[in-house]
Amino acid sequence: MFAVPLDRRHEGSWPCPLPPFIAKLTYHARAQMGRDQMALRKLGDSSSPARYLPLPILDPTTGATRTRYSQPTPAELESKISRAAAEFVRWSRIPVAKRTDHLRAVAKLFRVGAPRWAELMATEMGKPVREGVAESEKCAWACEHYAEHAEAYLLPESLGVSGSVAVAGYEPVGVVLGVMPWNFPFWQAIRFAVPALAAGNVVLLKPASNVAGCGLALEKIFRKAGAPAGAFQTLLLESSRVAEVVGDPRVRMVSVTGGYRAGTEVARAAGAVAKKVLLELGGSDPFLVLGDADVRAAAVAAVTARFQNTGESCIAAKRFIVVNSCLAEFLEVFEARVLRLRVGDPHDSRTDVGPLAKKELREELVRQIEGSVRAGARIRLGGAPREGPGFFFPPTVVDRVRPGMPLFDEEVFGPVASIISAPSDAGAVALANESRFGLGASLWTRDPRRASELAREIQVGMVFVNGMVRSDPRVPFGGVKESGFGRELGRHGLRELTTTKLVWIEGGSARGVDHGGRPQVQGRDRSRSRRDPR
Repeated sequence: MFAVPLDRRHEGSWPCPLPPFIAKLTYHARAQMGRDQMALRKLGDSSSPARYLPLPILDPTTGATRTRYSQPTPAELESKISRAAAEFVRWSRIPVAKRTDHLRAVAKLFRVGAPRWAELMATEMGKPVREGVAESEKCAWACEHYAEHAEAYLLPESLGVSGSVAVAGYEPVGVVLGVMPWNFPFWQAIRFAVPALAAGNVVLLKPASNVAGCGLALEKIFRKAGAPAGAFQTLLLESSRVAEVVGDPRVRMVSVTGGYRAGTEVARAAGAVAKKVLLELGGSDPFLVLGDADVRAAAVAAVTARFQNTGESCIAAKRFIVVNSCLAEFLEVFEARVLRLRVGDPHDSRTDVGPLAKKELREELVRQIEGSVRAGARIRLGGAPREGPGFFFPPTVVDRVRPGMPLFDEEVFGPVASIISAPSDAGAVALANESRFGLGASLWTRDPRRASELAREIQVGMVFVNGMVRSDPRVPFGGVKESGFGRELGRHGLRELTTTKLVWIEGGSARGVDHGGRPQVQGRDRSRSRRDPR
């Protein structure tokens, strides 16, 4: 067995998914194994106590170990997966409207407990409490959105087939495993778990180890909201044990938000057993300021786009590509705003930029900055770690950044802004596309028609014109290239967590078939409804 280091938002190492002799087993052969022994056989003997060491939680403000959480034993893990599989049978048969009632209760708990959840995030990963309260509110919003719209999103579609009836329906997949990062410990989990539950799936959440407390809090929130015990469960596992869960035949889909290497290892493990995968693997989002842009508005928005969440966001603007004619004005406004940012204790409501979540992140920023400076980049502001306890790094601005430098080529996960000059609008788009990532892009111009044309040329999954890239429960979220595949949120994200089933009635007609493709009882014609006025 070999190991591949995880990307910066995960800990530990990711093992080779399955030994060859296991990978060759058919689904039915695996299913016939004793359930209690299956996890042990997948990766060899997993009984060594060293595999189940407690998970330490470091306080990023001080660097000290705050607490430790125990991992489940093989028997406890088996019990959780078994409970999820049994609950899916019941949960998937509950009408959508009743399933989503629980989501309204979850939304209330997020709003009432927002200060508490914000304090927990500040303690575990250093998020400023002001932003933690906003994250809790966003979680509530997502719950309410799916409570209101999930039933409509799941409506089956009649397909135009002459002489027969063909209906495409959206059915739950089953047990869905979410491998989630630490940077938005509540929101990242909610944005996959809530639509998954609304669609009739059940959820196993594997949070990043350093936000184990947030993961446990999520499970308690759903239980308190009345969701069944098996509908949402948190698995506090070190990363090397996740392949055990991915390989279990009762788990039918995996959603991963994290780094490229970790995501591809999960995809390989899931592919070996023919399971659906949804990947969001980070990005190096460009922020393009064209020659006709409102430069001041762009510069003001750029500060939030880069330094929100201490710059630890997959959709944070990372490469600021500014046309030469606008560069001086942009830098003047941008740097003046950056200098106003307050760095400090994340528990202080006045703090704008807290500590980085891990020591390793700070070391990575130093490497990326020093490597870029050696290649010709110039530090304008900041550039070195703050002395003293904790994992603090000051807001930093580096210009003269070019392709081939770490600050251009890599994902920069922290409060560092890379300034890149472009000779023209076309040159700015070319620089934006000179990246292996393709999550989102922010495009600034006063010409809506030109914006629409250029948006199609930028190789990303999302383009925001005259605004910063953001996630919103109403619209699809996801990227291209090494930023992953599949979509979260909105109608598209909900359907991503389902399987499309076709019901074809040969030689039939709409008469006698309801909108779900089911023959009607006693020949009653329900096709002429207000939704289908023919």
